[in-house]
Amino acid sequence: MHDRAPDGYPFLKGHGTHNDFVLLPDHDGTVHGDLADERVRALCDRRGGIGGDGVLRVVRRAGSEGGRWFMDYRNADGSVAEMCGNGIRVFARHLVDEGLVEAGRPLDIDTRAGTKRVVVLDGPGEHGRVQVDMGPPRLLGATTVGVDERTWSATHVDMGNPHAVAFVDDLADAGALTSAPTHDAATYPRGVNVEFVVRRGPAHLAMRVHERGSGETQACGTGACAVAVAATEVLGLERDVDLAIEQPGGTVTIRWTAEGRVLMTGPAVVVARGTTTL
Repeated sequence: MHDRAPDGYPFLKGHGTHNDFVLLPDHDGTVHGDLADERVRALCDRRGGIGGDGVLRVVRRAGSEGGRWFMDYRNADGSVAEMCGNGIRVFARHLVDEGLVEAGRPLDIDTRAGTKRVVVLDGPGEHGRVQVDMGPPRLLGATTVGVDERTWSATHVDMGNPHAVAFVDDLADAGALTSAPTHDAATYPRGVNVEFVVRRGPAHLAMRVHERGSGETQACGTGACAVAVAATEVLGLERDVDLAIEQPGGTVTIRWTAEGRVLMTGPAVVVARGTTTL
């Protein structure tokens, strides 16, 4: 199916801890086809477009039981991504705000990384918390990342998308992050999200992230999950404890449960809506 939105199609703008997205409501799948890379880049352009770290197409999955919602997510450069933790919170917030689902009730949302169970904890129009069961992580061993002439050992964590988590002495060690950190191309043939992390307290971590396809962002939901998992393994933190993961755009809470699932809780808000011919 080709990119086929007519002129003047609707959009919304939202963010989760300042990781921001353009949302394209396509609830019955008739407005948009396969999003062209060029249109995604135009929408995400912060000077010539609406601006965002990615695009979320909100659509029901054809043939799914009950017509479940599907998050069709694209990075700012147009590339397809498996999962977006902040994005799925904004996606669910939109559904509650539009009266399409109820706050407080579990909601299954399909993604390219499988089905995620989401609960919007506050009602329509509120800016409060959304909790996502991100499922079990996969710890895939050690790897290496680098910036300029410096390299660090990192932990390979798969949260439905790939992450390399490096613990550093100071977040400034990562430099400007204007280009992707070096990484093992054999391990990550499609690129990797790289997190640089410092410990602030017993259950408090701070991070910066370079997201593949988007560059440094203000926050990364799957990255915060990966950081919590890596910290539990590398730093010996306890399981089933709420960890505060501080990012430039805000803080989310991550709990790696005793049953092996990762729960992410954080804010999500829709800030604008309109139409565009981009």
